[in-house]
Parts: sequence; C-alpha cells; structure tokens
Amino acid sequence: MAETTDFDFERSLKELEELVSKMEQGELSLEDSLKSFERGIELTRACQKALKDAEQKVEILTNKGGDVHAVPFDGEGR
Repeated sequence: MAETTDFDFERSLKELEELVSKMEQGELSLEDSLKSFERGIELTRACQKALKDAEQKVEILTNKGGDVHAVPFDGEGR
C-alpha cells in the first residue's frame, strides 16, 4: 500500500538553505530572524522525520526470513 504525503523533502531543504543564507547575511531584523529561525527548526524536524521514515522503509524492504537487516546504501544500486 503506497503512502501519500504532501511533504516535499527537496523543496523543504532548499527553503532551509535559503533561510540560513538570509540569516548569515545579518540584514534581517530581530523579529524576522526569530521567524526564520522558527521556520528553520520546523523544516529541520520535518526533514529529519522524512529521512527516518525512509530509513525504516528501506529496512522493511530488506527484510529477509522474518528478520530485518539494515543494508547500507552503496550508491551503485546493488
């Protein structure tokens, strides 16, 4: 059963990078900096959750003989 979600990891990561860049420039007001920081925390938590969920799915998909075996991703499609 496929799980549907509205979360876009890549878009969230890009938004987070843009927030960090703006904050590093030091030109935001204190209020805007705090809003950006809060949004950054939300995005970070959402991205961490998405990564953890993906890791759990990979572990489930690599289930062998009733035991779950975590298999490291080697980037070569093996």
